[in-house]
Amino acid sequence: MDRHRARGRRARPSRRKPLLYTVVASAVLVGATAAGTVYMKAQAHDGPAVVSSAAAATATASPSSSPAAGEEASVEPVAEPSVDRDALLAKALKAVPVADGAKTAVAVLDLDSGESAAHGDTAFDTASIVKVNILATLLLQAQDADRHLTTQEKTYATAMIENSDNASATALWAAIGRADGLDTANKRFGLTDTQGGDGELWGLTQTTASDQLTLLRQVFGDDSKLSDTSRSYLQGLMGKIETDQRWGVSAAADGSQWALKNGWLARSTTGLWDVNSIGRISADGHDYLVATLSNGNSTQAKGISLVEAVAKAALSAFQDAAED
Repeated sequence: MDRHRARGRRARPSRRKPLLYTVVASAVLVGATAAGTVYMKAQAHDGPAVVSSAAAATATASPSSSPAAGEEASVEPVAEPSVDRDALLAKALKAVPVADGAKTAVAVLDLDSGESAAHGDTAFDTASIVKVNILATLLLQAQDADRHLTTQEKTYATAMIENSDNASATALWAAIGRADGLDTANKRFGLTDTQGGDGELWGLTQTTASDQLTLLRQVFGDDSKLSDTSRSYLQGLMGKIETDQRWGVSAAADGSQWALKNGWLARSTTGLWDVNSIGRISADGHDYLVATLSNGNSTQAKGISLVEAVAKAALSAFQDAAED
């Protein structure tokens, strides 16, 4: 016998029978990432039922905070896929006629949106577009030495960029340390597929369209190894190109909003022409950096027509994407 049991009489049942029940409800709390189970206990007595505070919060929550029976929970919308600008560029270039034996490549950056695209990764002779790279290298070396360009260096730089003077280019090519100096600076600029020409053959420096776009970003972009002063100086010269050399990427610009450098070279071994053009242009309210390279052209004129057609097609691809 249980010693705690009352002796001599049986326990009398209570006249009031307690009624105890448990309600189990599932609710999605506002702002919660998963449903929680809320237990709510209420005891029948003379007063109102006692409800736990958690259950009360659930009961007063907005009906929209949880899906109705039979409905699926809402799902975050999936972002639309980004535009494949490389594919659009390749499609646009199919409309550009390229003569048998000729090759071309192009790279474009929209300075306003930051969007870029490239087509063609073949290495090309730079011809005279390397003159921008030579001056950028000279300016970087001067910054490292904490000095300004000399009067003679400025004279060479002006003639080299504005008039494409070869003797001035040769003088500054020697001043920077020829290919070694150029290649060293290009590592800092971020050019990975450009190699300086042998000896004094600066025009046979090898490069790609993508690398030339990287160089243009050093000249015209904010994230550059060149100081503001150096960039402004180089930009100014590229905006004053001699009249008979104002062709190339500028053909895709609105009016005179451009800064460029062109290169052309007839190869002695084949008689075919390298024709290139790089620079900044403005079109439809946007600023673009454009690099167009070509080789295997039968004449200089045909090469010029080719790089201009490529530049226009490249810009149209970006404009079509913006309209979509």
